[in-house]
Amino acid sequence: MENMHKGKKKELTGLIISDKMDKSVIVQVERFIQHKMYKKFIKQYKKYHAHDEKNECRIGDAVKIIETRPLSKLKRFRVSEIVKKAV
Repeated sequence: MENMHKGKKKELTGLIISDKMDKSVIVQVERFIQHKMYKKFIKQYKKYHAHDEKNECRIGDAVKIIETRPLSKLKRFRVSEIVKKAV
C-alpha cells in the first residue's frame, strides 16, 4: 500500500495565462478528447497553479510543468522549463 505514488510524475505542457503572483504562475493546459457518442474531437482546457522560483515566466510563454508535493493550497506543480518565450 505504501509507495504508491513513487515513480513517474505527471508532466504537462501549456501556456502561461497569468504571472501576477510572486513566484507563481497559472498555466492553461489544452488537451483533445473524443466525444463518447458523437466521436468528434473536442478541445478541453484546465488551469494549473505552478511554482516559478526565479520569477522568469511571462504571459504567453509555453512551459513544461511537473507534478510535485503540495506547495500551497492550490499549487501542486512547478515549472520545469520554458519551452518557448512569448514575443
